[in-house]
Amino acid sequence: MTLACASVEAGDSSSRSISISNHPLPPPPVHVTRQSIPPSRADYTPPSEQDEMDLHWMREALIMADEAFDAQEVPIGSIFVREGKVIARARNRTNELMNATRHAELEAIDYILSLYPPSSPSFATHPHRSLTDNPFKETTLYVTVEPCIMCSSALRQVGIKRVVFGAGNERFGGCGSVVGCHKDPALVNSPPFVAVGGYYREEAIMLLRKFYLTENVNAPNPKSKANRILKTKFQPPGVSMHGPQGPPTRRGIQRNLVATRSVYNSSNASSTSEDLRASVLADGEDSSVHEQQERDAGLIDEMRTREKINGTDHTVADR
Repeated sequence: MTLACASVEAGDSSSRSISISNHPLPPPPVHVTRQSIPPSRADYTPPSEQDEMDLHWMREALIMADEAFDAQEVPIGSIFVREGKVIARARNRTNELMNATRHAELEAIDYILSLYPPSSPSFATHPHRSLTDNPFKETTLYVTVEPCIMCSSALRQVGIKRVVFGAGNERFGGCGSVVGCHKDPALVNSPPFVAVGGYYREEAIMLLRKFYLTENVNAPNPKSKANRILKTKFQPPGVSMHGPQGPPTRRGIQRNLVATRSVYNSSNASSTSEDLRASVLADGEDSSVHEQQERDAGLIDEMRTREKINGTDHTVADR
């Protein structure tokens, strides 16, 4: 196939002369529009159908979540299992390391890659790589809360085989609650993975509820939570499996946007999580979300751009 490059001389359109030169035409890029992608949800496995081995490993993940709770971190824990053996255990460390990317999943991924460094940057895209080259190839992740979009994308890029989670992440879930990173056809360079949820879902939600009742000692003006009541009732999973409130609503998204913007100009970054927790809990919703994800990276970038345009560039301190 060739590409015709035409130059049109000035003059009447009926008498234009055109000179054509031929150049190789590259194949058209594959264009997948978001509208053409069907909903991609994680599967919900009811308790009566859950495998005992999966439950065993999820209990181990809950132990890591308890450890995170004791360390005043969002109580999310993960276990990476390959061939019946644990190859990594991790929990959230975002507050400890003051780094919003230090979710339990990424902590474990970094540890595994330190033990099995890949031989090439594209190690996960080759199906015939050995376990030494790709330790995630036959690995299952057990995590107490559905991985966020950031973590789900990372899991797919490293070539994870399967993800089993407890509670859904109805605001930032990357395995079907918000975005289906696990099998999105637009991610043509990374193999999809299986994602199933509902394993010890209520236990994971209760741990999160308890955490969000605790005082935030890092906030400059802590909001008293003495009058808040720990809810013990659970709604059944929605059609999309996930949080008891179902998919994110327009009102919820707008509330998060307002909260994020109000925090953006704050000089004390330690107040961020407290303000955003309050916005999440305003309507008594279950907070099965990663705390640090409330400051959505895209929104922050947008606001930074607007500040620069307005001549009032501020820097958001990393947490």
